[in-house]
Amino acid sequence: MSELPADARAVVLTASNRAHAGVYEDRSGQALAAGLTALGFAVEGPHVRPDDVDELEAVLRDAVDLGVDVVVTTGGTGLSPTDVTPEATRRVLEREAPGIAEAVRRYGAENGVPTAVLSRGLAGTAGRTLIVNLPGSTGGVKDGLAVLGPLLPHVVSQLRGGDHR
Repeated sequence: MSELPADARAVVLTASNRAHAGVYEDRSGQALAAGLTALGFAVEGPHVRPDDVDELEAVLRDAVDLGVDVVVTTGGTGLSPTDVTPEATRRVLEREAPGIAEAVRRYGAENGVPTAVLSRGLAGTAGRTLIVNLPGSTGGVKDGLAVLGPLLPHVVSQLRGGDHR
């Protein structure tokens, strides 16, 4: 398995109307940033944005344009009318990686969270950037990082042009 490059960069994006308005603290974004830092990434964010397709898309596109290795979102993946993170992500993705999103849902469901299967999160690439949507809870972030942690060194290597070993 590949090792994470020392200069690997990640962006954390939180989609939440209430956290953006200051109604409550963005705990899932903070947990995600801490988890990615622990994996060895230099992390920017969390960027807290409202549940707005255009605003979320803009942050995603900026990260891709900057050549960030990984963007992980938290929030906005459920079934409520304001949950629009997958729609914003779909606008940016060039290639989907459905196995990643499926693995995150499966991990949650197998670990006592039956509602994990309700997440509409996506995963895929744009340019050399992996984008992954995680649920907007600290538990969902923890489960997502458990799935992503072993994968990210290989994914970053591949997106940077590494060979298949």
